[in-house]
Amino acid sequence: QVQLVESGGGLVQAGGSLRLSCAASGRTFSMYNMGWFRQAPGKEREFVAGIMRGGGTTYYAEDSVNGRFTISRDNAKNTVYLQMNSLKPEDTAVYYCAATGSGLYKRRVVDYDYWGQGTQVTVSS
Repeated sequence: QVQLVESGGGLVQAGGSLRLSCAASGRTFSMYNMGWFRQAPGKEREFVAGIMRGGGTTYYAEDSVNGRFTISRDNAKNTVYLQMNSLKPEDTAVYYCAATGSGLYKRRVVDYDYWGQGTQVTVSS
């Protein structure tokens, strides 16, 4: 089992940047593929970015974030990151990190086994 705690959210102006962190407990962090999701008010939780166990393979939601967001991980620190640049008001949401113990390139909420509590990101226009 793994416990996840996100941090780094906040209020930022459009065009600004934020770096989210997700700290994982346990010694098996490197065995999990990790993902970042977000949920805006009144909308379903959606996939943002994913990264494989070793960190060498990453993938992103189509169109909405590609080129602006970068996912990375440091297995020595049991932490996954989401660097968000050129933020837009439509990026406003609660951002969650999640872990999955199986499969490749998972994008669905149901594919992930463990979730953090989320961190709020608000982008003002």
